[in-house]
Amino acid sequence: MKRSIYGLTFEQLTDWLTDHGEKKFRSKQVWDWLYQKRVTEFSQMKNVNQSSIDLLDEHFTIETLTEEIKQESKDGTVKFLFKLHDGNVIETVLMRFNYGLSVCVTTQVGCNIGCSFCASGVLRKNRDLSSGEIVEQIMQVQQHLDQQNKDERVSHIVVMGIGEPFDNYDNLIDFLHVVNDQKGLSIGARHITVSTSGIAPKMYEFADEGIQINLALSIHAPNNELRTKIMKINRAYPLEKLMPAIDYYLEKTNRRITFEYILLKDVNDHKKEAEQLADLLANKRHLSYVNLIPYNPVADNPYERSEKEAILTFYQTLMDRGIRCGVRTEHGTDIDAACGQLRSKQIEKEKARKKKKLQAN
Repeated sequence: MKRSIYGLTFEQLTDWLTDHGEKKFRSKQVWDWLYQKRVTEFSQMKNVNQSSIDLLDEHFTIETLTEEIKQESKDGTVKFLFKLHDGNVIETVLMRFNYGLSVCVTTQVGCNIGCSFCASGVLRKNRDLSSGEIVEQIMQVQQHLDQQNKDERVSHIVVMGIGEPFDNYDNLIDFLHVVNDQKGLSIGARHITVSTSGIAPKMYEFADEGIQINLALSIHAPNNELRTKIMKINRAYPLEKLMPAIDYYLEKTNRRITFEYILLKDVNDHKKEAEQLADLLANKRHLSYVNLIPYNPVADNPYERSEKEAILTFYQTLMDRGIRCGVRTEHGTDIDAACGQLRSKQIEKEKARKKKKLQAN
């Protein structure tokens, strides 16, 4: 299997081409055809000489994802199910906001973090995505937009799809450099957010990268007992390890961090948890924002969505304590809204189909 050309940063592409006897300027031409003109075949690169095209075609491929399903919501949200070269499937979501078009990308096939409320974690991690497979999700969505002929472009990215981004760290960083490159897609660093469930060592490393990418932490509980109950990762990185990593990030970058908090009915949505969360963030509230997320129920999952009154009380308690927060606007509630839900449903359908075929034989 040839590797994806999208997996190379501009510097890596330049080095690869010069190492293979090409002139340095060739990388700028190829980059422009990939990200500005968005060709789908190397042969479409009109001002690139044939020997260079043959060289690229011998070692790389442009398309490694196949669109299996595309669901469009009434609110303009589009959820894509892509099949990878090895038959695995992943989800990517396009969301429309008043500030632009945002794409939520996946970084792993499955997830090993094991959050008890999450549809993504129902199926264990099969493998990491390559940097090219992550970039291609953006390219496929942008090509979908190009086909609409409305002169729309992806302006924001959230790395919040299936998988734990910091568990695929090197490929994540290459992906960020590719999509942020001003010669290509030029998606501003401050328009990109990476979400982590709290792999503390990688948070230190991310702070040291010197990039302006936003960071979001899935916290979901204000104390170790409750967080461990709903997030297995808290056993490895409890709050005593996590909060110093956050402090380091804030001191190093002076950038605001978003704390994601899914509200689960009668589990973590009481006023006392709101008070505990306010205490936890008190010394960093000037650089903190809490994103309160109403829960999207998942099949065969015991959790329920919090009542509106509980959500409002939680919100108001944080605001009264000086913790800036908001309740996230939902997108795509009519098209398998929960992350991983469409993928899980499709895999179960495929299992049922194979089982039926075996029984027929």
